[in-house]
Amino acid sequence: MNAGTPPIRLLLADVDGTLVTGDKILTDRTVDAVGRLYDADILFAITSGRPPRGMAMLVEPLRVTTTIAGFNGGIFVHPDMSVIEQRTIPDELVAPVTALLEAYHLDVWLYQGTEWYVRDANGPHVAREAWTVRFPPTVLDHYGDQHDVAKIVGVSDDLDAVAAASKAADAEYGDHVSAARSQPYYLDVTHPEANKGGVLAFLSQKYAIPPQEIATIGDMPNDVLMFAHSGLSIAMGNASLDVQRAARRCTTANSDEGFANAVERYVLPTAGGGTSPRSDTTTRATSRKGGQSDGT
Repeated sequence: MNAGTPPIRLLLADVDGTLVTGDKILTDRTVDAVGRLYDADILFAITSGRPPRGMAMLVEPLRVTTTIAGFNGGIFVHPDMSVIEQRTIPDELVAPVTALLEAYHLDVWLYQGTEWYVRDANGPHVAREAWTVRFPPTVLDHYGDQHDVAKIVGVSDDLDAVAAASKAADAEYGDHVSAARSQPYYLDVTHPEANKGGVLAFLSQKYAIPPQEIATIGDMPNDVLMFAHSGLSIAMGNASLDVQRAARRCTTANSDEGFANAVERYVLPTAGGGTSPRSDTTTRATSRKGGQSDGT
C-alpha cells in the first residue's frame, strides 16, 4: 500500500460475469479469495441485477454476513433474505416503460417482491435465467396494472435494439428511473436510486466506511456508477473497453480467475504492506480476453 493511500475495508462485487464463471460456478480460488479478505479484516458484499433469491446460493459458500443488494439496489436484504429496504418503480411508469421496451421488440419481464413474471415461458433467455437464479418465473397473459415493481427487464438478442431502447428509456424517463444494461441482451429499468452507485452509498453509510475505503469489481455498464464513487475500482477482463476504461484497474476474465486475481493483486495489498500492483497499461494489455455471461 502506497503511503497516504486509504486501506480497503470492504469489497463490493458484482455477481454474473465477475464472481462466477460463465457456467455460474464459484471456483475454489474465488471461495478462497473471499476467505482471505475476511482474514485481512476486509468485509465482502455482493450486488446484482438478480433478485435476492437468485443470490441465496452464494451466502453459505462465501460466508456472506453483509447486506445483499438485489435488483441493482432496488432491494436490500439480510443474508437470510429478510427485507431491509425496497425501492420500486413509480406505479404510473410501469405501463409506459413496458410499452417503450416492446416498441423496440424487446420481451419484457417484471420483478415484484419475490416474484418474477414473464409472458412467454419459452422466450429468449428465460430458461437460462431460471437455471441461473434457481427458480422459475410465473407466466402472465398480460401484465395489467402492476404495483410495487422492483425491476423491469427488456430482453432481446438484437443487441442494437437493446442499446437503442436503453437510450430511449433514459431520454424519456431518465429523471424518474434508472435504465442500464446488465448484459448486452438485458436492459434493467429500476427506481432512479436503484443503481450500483446507490448500493455503494448504502453500504458506506451502513458500515461507516468512507467510499474511498471501498473497492468495487464488475464487468458491465451498470457497474460503472459504483466504480465512479469507490476508492478502488476493478474491471473484469471480459468487460467491454468502455467499462475497462471507467475502472482504475483491470484483472483477467471471469473464465481465468479474474476475481481471485484481483483480490490477490489489488485488494489484499491495501490491507498492509503488499507488493504494488502492476500498472494499468500492463494489466489491461494482458487481460482483455474472455466472454460475457448470462445473468441480469
